[in-house]
Amino acid sequence: MTTKSPEFTKAVEDSRKLKEKPSNDDLLVLYALFKQGTQDPPIDKAETPGIFDLKGKAKKAAWQKIVTDGVTPEEAQEKYVALVEALKEKHGFDPNKAPEAVGGS
Repeated sequence: MTTKSPEFTKAVEDSRKLKEKPSNDDLLVLYALFKQGTQDPPIDKAETPGIFDLKGKAKKAAWQKIVTDGVTPEEAQEKYVALVEALKEKHGFDPNKAPEAVGGS
């Protein structure tokens, strides 16, 4: 697992306090950058989605693209922070909002 920068940790929390849900494409990029940024687990040790798990396959493909592009964990964290800042401008941000639960496939 890679050490998380304070900015990255804050961006992860902020991403759950957006006023509107980002597009599926933006969510896939956020997922891929998060997974590459944390390396928990590294992509080569991550589970392969099942044959009917289309959402899981899309998430893994987005992550694989980041890996193939040669993005390091540190670069992924920086890009994640920048993307969250852009999404805060685009979708609004409420620092007092209870963070939305995330996870699952």
